[in-house]
Amino acid sequence: MLDLRLYMLQRLTALIMAPLTLGHIAVMIYAVQGGLSAEEILGRTQGSVFWFLFYGVFVLAVAIHAAIGLRVIIHEIFGLRARILEGITWGIGILLLIMGMQALFAVTWTGAA
Repeated sequence: MLDLRLYMLQRLTALIMAPLTLGHIAVMIYAVQGGLSAEEILGRTQGSVFWFLFYGVFVLAVAIHAAIGLRVIIHEIFGLRARILEGITWGIGILLLIMGMQALFAVTWTGAA
């Protein structure tokens, strides 16, 4: 039953990530074609609630999706089961979430309180 729920959760996160990925690529193409510098891009993303939510949802979906996918790969290659596999999955997911949140705050946070 857990495997089915994880399978469905991974498919749900893929559905979330697909339009966000396309949106991200469209923004990058716009920025490159517009000749925007990194400073100009950050000027548009920092302090923006929209970009914080956009990339925040993206980061969360990627962390969940990747952790589940790596769980399957680790299980198939190493045959790990139960608690060890669950611990590794949680560890990967949390690590990805932390790294993604650091990037998210670097791009959207202004530092002003």
